[in-house]
Parts: sequence; C-alpha cells; structure tokens
Amino acid sequence: MTESTAKVNLLGMGMAAMERFFTEELGEKRFRATQVLKWIHQRGVDDFDDMTDVSKSLREKLKAVAVIDAPEVTFKKFSKDGTRKWVMKMPGGSAVETVYIPEDDRGTLCVSSQIGCALDCSFCSTGKQGFNRDLSAAEIIGQLWVAARSWDEPGKKRERHVTNVVMMGMGEPLLNYDNVVEAMNLMMEDNAYGLSKRRVTLSTSGVVPRILDLAEETDVSMALSLHAPNDALRNELVPLNKRYGLKQTLDAVNTYFARLPDKRVPTIEYTLINEVNDKPEHAHELVDLLRETPCKINLIPFNPFPNSGYERPSNNRIHRFKDILHQAGYNVTVRKTRGDDIDAACGQLVGQVADKTRRSVRFIEAVELGQTAAVVASTKNQRRLS
Repeated sequence: MTESTAKVNLLGMGMAAMERFFTEELGEKRFRATQVLKWIHQRGVDDFDDMTDVSKSLREKLKAVAVIDAPEVTFKKFSKDGTRKWVMKMPGGSAVETVYIPEDDRGTLCVSSQIGCALDCSFCSTGKQGFNRDLSAAEIIGQLWVAARSWDEPGKKRERHVTNVVMMGMGEPLLNYDNVVEAMNLMMEDNAYGLSKRRVTLSTSGVVPRILDLAEETDVSMALSLHAPNDALRNELVPLNKRYGLKQTLDAVNTYFARLPDKRVPTIEYTLINEVNDKPEHAHELVDLLRETPCKINLIPFNPFPNSGYERPSNNRIHRFKDILHQAGYNVTVRKTRGDDIDAACGQLVGQVADKTRRSVRFIEAVELGQTAAVVASTKNQRRLS
C-alpha cells in the first residue's frame, strides 16, 4: 500500500462514507457509491478505467482525487493442506500476516487488526514481536480484498471461496475499535462481500469496556480467548486479565450475547499447553467457571515457535481434557492444526514488526538468561517473558 497525502483511499470506505464522498465531495448521485463499491469489492477492481458502467467523466474525476490502494503482498505461500498465507507490507515498512483455512463446508480467512500486539500473551509468537500500530480500515479490509482476488482467473466468474472471516490474526481487535468495526461492516455489506453476521467473528482477549460498546453497534459473532480456568493462571498467560478478571470478562460477554436477536453463543478459545493448563483439574475448573455462560469450546493444541518454552500436549492429554468437558455437556471441538508447514497455524503469525515497545528485545534477553524454561517449570512461579 503506497502512502498518499493528496488522494483518498476508497478501499476502506463503507456504504455511508462512500455515499457522503460521492454526494458531498464530488456532487454526484448517491447510486454512484453503490456502483463503485461493487466494482471494488465484488469484482476486485483497483483501476477506475475498468469500471465500464461509470461515465468517463466521473472516472477522470475519481482518478484526480481518489485511489483504490490495497496492501502490497511481499510473500505468499500455499500449504499442501489448502491453507494459504500472505505477508502484506504496510506503510512504514512493517508487515502483517493473513491466513486462509479451507474446510469441507467453508473457507475461513484469519485477518489481522494491528501490526504486532500490545497484550503480550506468553504463549503467542505475535505478542513476542511487540507492537507497532493499528491498521486502518482499508488495511484490514484490504486483506480480504487480496485473498478474494487470489482465485480470480481471466474470463471466469468470481467464486466465493472466503465464506467466513475471523478477526483472529495479529493484534487485539477491540484495541483498534473504530477501524475494526468499519471493516466488519464492509464485510457484511450486501454491495461488498455480503457475509452473514454469523460468519464474521471477532476474537478478543477480553477488553471489557469495548465488548460493551460493541453490543451497542453490531451483532457479529464473538470468540473469547480464555486459555485458563482461574484468575491466577490467566494472569500469567493473558496479562490483560490483571485489569479485567474472569468474572468481569464473562459478564461482559454474556451481556453482549443477551442483546443479540438470535440464539448464538460465544466460542471459548482455549489453547492447551503441556503441563501448564491441560490437567484434569483445569478441565473441571473450566466446567465450573462456564456454568452461567452458554457456549461452545474450541480447544487449540499449542503450536510451538522458537524459544517459547512451551510444548504441545500429547493427543492423550488433549482428548482427556476434551472428554471431561464433553461429559459435562459442552459442545467441544479440537482445532485441527492447519498450515503449520508454512507457519500459518494459530499463534504462529509474526509478520515483520518494527517494535515500538522493545518487547522483542526483552524476549531475546529472557531467552539468553534461560528464563523461558523457568516459565513452564512451575505454574505457581511462572514469570511473564517480558
């Protein structure tokens, strides 16, 4: 994506913003917004000259004041299991990663909301890279735009390969609230991608005030990155928990879903880490914790990354944990590890982050001091790697 101070980037504009642009800035009819929105998002066009049902005079006007500027793909790799990963360069030199995961009945795109992440969850390689900045709405929706175009063939009708989007890539979406909401609205816009509110999922570690704000604005689906059944352990794995504890977080999630007009429930994401949070007593604690929260539980076996100090549990430990939850009446799935041969599995997204927090430096120092081993030696004595 190139930087431009003179021209407005139409890629991140939702319908309301696009209509204002055409009527107030260009003095054009409102329907022009719908036309251009369809050209950009349904047909993947980034050249105004290709918009054949737009008058030549308007095309010239658009070229003078606007651009359709998508992220620059600097690397892409397609896994043998059908997973696709893109590294996309953003203004300033840093990059984010975006991953497409195919399943039998859907294709899910995992979209980043920030360059890096400020939350520093101890088991996530993204967090160890530090934090650079929020992505704009254009940079967020641009990831979907790039992915959707990757199947295009000249002369052939575009097929919808991306059926679901999860805001579950790099970053905490609710810490980039306005841009994420704008991008999600574009994903659900009928004249853009037309995704169902059930097929757009925001994943959060639990930024409680923003969960409550979100309940007033939209009704997308939500996943909560929980990862621990008690506050003491979650404080170590997800440091945000020190500000918003488990009860406060779950109350906010319950409030959000109570306001939805249908019977959707949250998905509880739980990364299983060997000998850290995967013991039978942890499973029983989780059952008790979630008694007042109707939900689905998604167990995610830890995906190793260099110097993490953590290990993936054995299949026996994973299934024992799952069985305890299942016997308690929960709908439980174990996420398949997809794309790990191209470092595209959950928790492996690192991008290229010009860290403004010095977290990556502190992480390397911790590795050199041998502190990563101490982190997993005892749950009671775990230290944050930063």
